[in-house]
Amino acid sequence: MNKIVCLKMLDRTLGKLVCFLFKKNSANLPDKIKQVLFVRPGGIGDAALLAPAIKTFKKSFPQAECIVLAERRNAGVFELIPGINQVFRYDVPAELLAAFRLKPDIAIDTEQYHRLSAVVARFTTAASLIGFGTNERARLFHYAIPYSHDNYEVESFISLLVPLGIKRPSIIDVPFLSVPMAALSKAAQLLAPFGGQLFIVIFPGASIPERRWGTERFQQVAIKLRQHGYGIVVVGGKEDTETGAAIVNGAGLNLAGQTSLAETAAILNQAALLISGDSGVLHIGVGLGTPTVSLFGPGIERKWAPHGPQHIVLNQQLACSPCTRFGYTRKCPHQAECLQRISPEIVIEAALSLLSGIET
Repeated sequence: MNKIVCLKMLDRTLGKLVCFLFKKNSANLPDKIKQVLFVRPGGIGDAALLAPAIKTFKKSFPQAECIVLAERRNAGVFELIPGINQVFRYDVPAELLAAFRLKPDIAIDTEQYHRLSAVVARFTTAASLIGFGTNERARLFHYAIPYSHDNYEVESFISLLVPLGIKRPSIIDVPFLSVPMAALSKAAQLLAPFGGQLFIVIFPGASIPERRWGTERFQQVAIKLRQHGYGIVVVGGKEDTETGAAIVNGAGLNLAGQTSLAETAAILNQAALLISGDSGVLHIGVGLGTPTVSLFGPGIERKWAPHGPQHIVLNQQLACSPCTRFGYTRKCPHQAECLQRISPEIVIEAALSLLSGIET
């Protein structure tokens, strides 16, 4: 049983119990905000989409120190978000204790459902606590904010700032992520074989089988797009190395397992297009302003899909999808038909449509 499954089980049992041990607090905003703590456990995508909320906060409180309590698997994303002073990881005991020694004026728990992050936020000495009131966790906050699956996640995160008197921006500025210079330099070295040729990035990975589109399908897309004169780059983790090799088939760059998160972002920053499923890499691409073709099925399109004319979202809209709620996707009895009905031809057509607009 992996760590994530164990944490979810612990959250359902211990987390629920602990929530009821605390008294529900009345609202209490400090007169002046000198330091804010954003609590952000979870995956890469959630962390990337939190960036506009952090940027919005910094516009209203430019002198405030901005601290993030993340975890190992998503901490690297915060290298890409300007305005953050320090990042701690709650799954590194020494760093969690260091975070507890802080004295933030505000603690904002950005977790959507699980209770333990709300408990962590409550254990800080923050004068005011804000978070989503999706279950018993609402008891732990001074301000429990409604949460809807019908709102784009960027908008949901920004709604956490409303108790601070911050108005929601009418437009989300893009890009809302930036890449460190060292990562840009490394990416330039890796991409040197293309010699300035336009290239397309493919991310074939997924955290669960239901979100995997298939190696052969990505391979067909890569072959066709190469015929149209584009270079092909595959990115991903070490677990995607074999898949990446099959997709490029000796006629592209398989960088899966070879780059840090910041270096992957640097590659996306230079790409003409990103093709990906509903993933953290997709959201990083969106945050950098890279055009995308995304494949949706299990995930909630209204909640997670990119917005704007430079993005094409492919979704067959089957009756059984979306089936993911609060990060949990049940085992699919239909072999992820919602994704399998998206043919390589559909993806190729979408990609060429976006690329033609970019070139003109």
